Amino acid sequence: MASSLGNPEKAALIALMLVGEEVSTPDLKKRHGIDLRKETREKLNKENLITSYTDARPHTHKITDAGVTRCEEVLVSMELPPRAPVLLSVIFDVLRPFVKYFQQHNIRLTDVLRTTDAEVTTTLESLIRSAYDDLKGKPQDWVRLARLRPRLNGAGKDEVDKVLLAMTRTGLVHLAPDSDRKSLTDADRTAAIRIGKEDKHLVAIEES
Repeated sequence: MASSLGNPEKAALIALMLVGEEVSTPDLKKRHGIDLRKETREKLNKENLITSYTDARPHTHKITDAGVTRCEEVLVSMELPPRAPVLLSVIFDVLRPFVKYFQQHNIRLTDVLRTTDAEVTTTLESLIRSAYDDLKGKPQDWVRLARLRPRLNGAGKDEVDKVLLAMTRTGLVHLAPDSDRKSLTDADRTAAIRIGKEDKHLVAIEES
């Protein structure tokens, strides 16, 4: 059974996960304020949570797959000290559900941390197309944004709007208002994308 980690080990492990690559002891301290001392390093090495290269100086270190898994467990279960700042407590309350969601869907936190803007856009566009295909009644059918957005894995409205606007520039994706204003629900109004002075409530995607 894995032994418990103290705060120095937890801090070092989280910092090495954030770096995600081999890093020297001085660089780790410079980037994240972590002074990886010998006793901390040796405990993490013993449990195969990090790999350290000590044949030359400065020593370098890299988190292992087991270390990433342990780090995710720490972020979900770690209890803050009683006198921890309220802001830190609230931040952890926000963070834990995200880490749990990634665990449930077999998404490594390291992959999320190192996802580029281009990869996010490509992934979100694929989600939009997949959700549209599920919702449309026939090819190029109009689908309400209020029905589409909940299927995008919690992506933020601004982020989705940005990708939708980029998709319209291909000429194959179209956004339109609902002409029957009286039929609009609160969900329709909230989900609408504003272009110029007009709200668009519907999307249609042509086959490429």
